[in-house]
Amino acid sequence: MPFDPFDWIDAEARRRADAGLVRTLRPRPAASGLLDLASNDYLGLTRHPDVTAAAAGAAREWGAGATGSRLVTGSTALHAELESELAEFCGFEAALVLSSGYAANLAAVTALTGHGSLIVSDAGNHASIVDGCRLSRAGTAVVPHADPEAVRKALQAHRGRALAVTDSVFSVDGDAAPLPELADVCRSEGAALLVDDAHGLGVLGDGGRGALAAAGLAGDADIVTTLTLSKSLGSQGGAVLGPARVIEHLVNTARTFIFDTGLAPAAAAAALGSL
Repeated sequence: MPFDPFDWIDAEARRRADAGLVRTLRPRPAASGLLDLASNDYLGLTRHPDVTAAAAGAAREWGAGATGSRLVTGSTALHAELESELAEFCGFEAALVLSSGYAANLAAVTALTGHGSLIVSDAGNHASIVDGCRLSRAGTAVVPHADPEAVRKALQAHRGRALAVTDSVFSVDGDAAPLPELADVCRSEGAALLVDDAHGLGVLGDGGRGALAAAGLAGDADIVTTLTLSKSLGSQGGAVLGPARVIEHLVNTARTFIFDTGLAPAAAAAALGSL
């Protein structure tokens, strides 16, 4: 019998089945009589007529895809307008739109750290942050959930560049990070703070401007935030918001921005429609 290089997959599949952990894809219909409480579409904007009209119009005008990396042919007037609107709405100096919230977190974590630096990451952070830490080549200290003093101790044990990273609203537990306390700790220890506000945008803050706005931290020079366009805004894509020099740095160094095809124009227009 010839060698089977994937026979280990069968053993893994049996272990998952025995543990009751098999994942399956279940395509849903376009319309359903069920009340959907599992969706990320928090504000019900995915089917709002203004949002779907914006997406359809952009597809007709710009085509189905962005046609390339945003540094080549993939940037459109829609991307620039969306970045300007997001930054203004959330209270930050600048924004950068990527193809997903996952890509935005990978971009921010990897581009703002690197070999010799330290990431202090909350134990409850999203998988995209965890993967960003792994890809960054930085040292990573995983600290107990929502514990500013644990963040302080980890930062005090390190000399040099450091970044603390946290979800604003944690996707599994649903609780909120103590952002003012974390910002105070980071400032006292000379670290930057990165906040994933995927579950805060549209839900927290005046007019849904997000957790950083609610905490009075939006636009501060030492704070960066990431967003998704696929939850409250009902579209697709992600963004990094922060000081203009941080965003320019990401344009030049973030691999999930440089080497990925830009967000589809229809998705950018839909997010603009939601805003």
